[in-house]
Amino acid sequence: MKIAVLGTGTVGPAIAGALSGLGHHVVIGTRDPEATLVRTEPGATGGPPFAEWHAAHSRVGVATYADAAAGADVVVNATNGTGSLAALGAAGAENLAGKVLIDVANPLDFSHGFPPSLNPVNTDSLGEQIQRTFPEARVVKTLNTMNAGVMVDPASVAGGDHSVFVSGNDVDAKEVVSGLLRDLGHRDIIDLGDITTARGAEMVLPIWLRVWGALGTGAFNFKIAR
Repeated sequence: MKIAVLGTGTVGPAIAGALSGLGHHVVIGTRDPEATLVRTEPGATGGPPFAEWHAAHSRVGVATYADAAAGADVVVNATNGTGSLAALGAAGAENLAGKVLIDVANPLDFSHGFPPSLNPVNTDSLGEQIQRTFPEARVVKTLNTMNAGVMVDPASVAGGDHSVFVSGNDVDAKEVVSGLLRDLGHRDIIDLGDITTARGAEMVLPIWLRVWGALGTGAFNFKIAR
């Protein structure tokens, strides 16, 4: 499968590397590929510089948002939530039309400091905003309730015995995404319903942040016991 992963922070490279390792043809999308490829400063959360990461993942291509999306069957939005609509706009509505668009971002608002709040929240979500802005894309919200390491290596926490959610209007798109989640090692995949249920998934973040603060690590996830 041809997959574009938009975003070069912590999450984008983690997902791109994992999907490439599964045999997919993966291209990372960024605003300025040349600048990204020579980036030598450490990642914001302490990850390796992008140039170092890419040297170890040379099979992953690097292109502009538009070029990455144009050549993909599936597009992953792993950009900063506050800039996701702009990044997807740069990718081009025509390059997203008809494609499965996996949204793993969170609309974190740091305007009042840390911990951040959510904007939008309660009556809207970033997932819904993306679907409204790009109505021909097949948006599926998932993976936003855990950190990047757990996203791509669920077995690293409790042997993978924890839950991941999917939200979206398109049943077939959710099945494509669920297949990728299973390939990554996720076993308990819970379909919350249409894209409006992304509100609930995004509102997991406030408690996630408090648990992270209490434990001092992001190496955890939630399990829906039933």
